[in-house]
Amino acid sequence: QVGILVFFINASEANLQNDRTAVQFTWQCPRDTDMCNNSTDLTDAGWAIYCVLMTAFLSKDMINGSKLIYHSAKITHSFKSRIRYFFGGTCLCSITLFAAYVSTVYNMAIATSNIQIISTAVVVLFVTEFDRWIFSILGAINEDWTAHAALSEDEMKEQITSQQEEVRNL
Repeated sequence: QVGILVFFINASEANLQNDRTAVQFTWQCPRDTDMCNNSTDLTDAGWAIYCVLMTAFLSKDMINGSKLIYHSAKITHSFKSRIRYFFGGTCLCSITLFAAYVSTVYNMAIATSNIQIISTAVVVLFVTEFDRWIFSILGAINEDWTAHAALSEDEMKEQITSQQEEVRNL
């Protein structure tokens, strides 16, 4: 995911010596006048829809990452589990915030219309789903590889209870 998102960051850099930049210049300055015109059709409504899309799709990952970090602080979990929760939560929150940053920077560089800002946001959000697609492919190849992640809520609670008992017995 991060590797793919870096392509968007690189494409949004305004390097005038690089013909591969995706930056769109919307200001036009005719030679015969002192006035310049902004030819963008991007409005505040486009940015508002963009914010709603990003919030709707990325909130779940931010909430889940925050919950993992919160659970890493609970002494009832084993030390190994707490490290895993903290690392997993930090990674999830970091990647989610990076995706929001990348999408914003890229849209600021290339979006010239409301439709373009929405379609670009959808493309970046699709990239954020890449890991879920890979996970489902691995599950299709061999269900044993992903069985631990497919535990039901009751099975998870049972595992947590057994871990808590192990910690108490130490």
